[in-house]
Amino acid sequence: MSETRDVLRVAVLGAGGLGMAATRMLAGKREMTHVAIADSRGLAVDMDGLDADAVGEAQTATGTVGSTRASGQLSGDAIGDLLGHGADIDGVFVALPNLPNDFVPSVVERFAQRGYQGVMVDALKRTSAAELVVKLDPLLSHVGITYVVGAGATPGLLTAAAAVAAQSFAEISSVDINFGVGIANWEAYRATIREDIAHMPGYDVDAAQRMTDDDVAALLDETGGILELRNMEHADDIILELAGVVDRKRVTVGGIVDTRNPKKPVSTTVTVTGTTFEGRTSAHTFTLGDETSMAANVCGPALGYMKAAHWLHTRDVFGVLSSADIMPRFVR
Repeated sequence: MSETRDVLRVAVLGAGGLGMAATRMLAGKREMTHVAIADSRGLAVDMDGLDADAVGEAQTATGTVGSTRASGQLSGDAIGDLLGHGADIDGVFVALPNLPNDFVPSVVERFAQRGYQGVMVDALKRTSAAELVVKLDPLLSHVGITYVVGAGATPGLLTAAAAVAAQSFAEISSVDINFGVGIANWEAYRATIREDIAHMPGYDVDAAQRMTDDDVAALLDETGGILELRNMEHADDIILELAGVVDRKRVTVGGIVDTRNPKKPVSTTVTVTGTTFEGRTSAHTFTLGDETSMAANVCGPALGYMKAAHWLHTRDVFGVLSSADIMPRFVR
């Protein structure tokens, strides 16, 4: 069986809105210690635990965690440098941009090729990106990585809720996820907003990736800061299909994102409709509290799935799992 620790050493890949939120969340955990974070320009590493305030101050002041006092270093290959500490890292939260689709899968493959043996979780959104991760299952199983794909909010928290709610039915007719996101300043979540734009009519992954910050700001001016998203290519569908819950064609995901106000424009819900063994048609709806932020609903489950994956890893369960395959464990 693999080594187990009372306190897991956690690395975060990405220092955007979700990465920095994970840093703050980890600061309040007793069962996990945040030991490393990397962005496109640098990294910060301290195996005794990073100072969340120092990391945040450095990122805000210079645009990179590489300038963090005492623990930071600038780098042209921050992920490669972080992998040099891989033997001391139990879990990795991949909070990197999902554009292009093969970016996160390529990073995961790099971890495997360098012989990393630990736990990884991601907050991937797009079905096509998740499919690329699933294809890495033989490699990750061979190397000894336990990976949870789609471990955020949607897919993640809401996908797991749908999988549990489905148990009341003999057959599922539909799973409908409708989310509301409110953020005070879109620039704090640039990568996430670009991913959302890629789902809009007239846009795709390549078009969204080519947009400059000024282009994004101009689009948001046109829409009053509101993004309305319907019938998204969202990995909840493949995750629920692979878990045997429902055919992906019966899963729909959409929502409204307000990029100028922290209050959610609509409540976030998942509704599972099906037929019971008695032949009755009914629906379960799970609603997230409006006061919980996107960061709370993504980072919390991601860390919970990391804890569950580590438990499986210590029992030599390796390869790619999803948020509908296992239950997250609460991280104290």
